[in-house]
Amino acid sequence: MDTKTAAANVWAAFKSRDRDQIRQVLTEDVEWIAPPDNATAVALGVTDHMIGQDAIADFLLNDLPKLFNNGIAIEHITVTAEGERVIFEQMQTAILVNGRHYKNAYMFVFEMKGDRVRRIREYMDTWNGYRMMFGDDQPGCIVA
Repeated sequence: MDTKTAAANVWAAFKSRDRDQIRQVLTEDVEWIAPPDNATAVALGVTDHMIGQDAIADFLLNDLPKLFNNGIAIEHITVTAEGERVIFEQMQTAILVNGRHYKNAYMFVFEMKGDRVRRIREYMDTWNGYRMMFGDDQPGCIVA
C-alpha cells in the first residue's frame, strides 16, 4: 500500500467512529500536535498534544462530539505525499454546540510508519477559530 492510500485510510478510520479501527491506523506511540491553546482545545478543556492510541481515540469519540455534536463536514482540498509524509489541506464546517457556525481552513501533516500514522501535526487558522467559536465572548470551556 502506498503512503497516500495508507494516510487516506486514517481519515476513513476516524470517520468510522470505531475505536478498534482508529487504533489500527495509529502506532502505539502516536502523537497529535495542534497549535497551543487553539480554540477547540480551549472550548473542550483538553490538551493540544495527545500521545497514544487511546488518547486520540478518546478525543475523536468522546471530546469532539461534545463541541461538534452534529459532526464535522470535511472537504479535502489537496493531498500531497512525499516519502513517509502526507499533507492534507482541508476546509472543515460544522454547527457548534453553542449554535455558532464553524468553517475553518486546516492543514494536517501525517508522518507515516508503514500503513500507520506515527505523528499528526495540525495547523489551522487559529484567529478565525476563536472568532467563530467564541465571538466577542471570553474564550473558555463551552461544553458541559
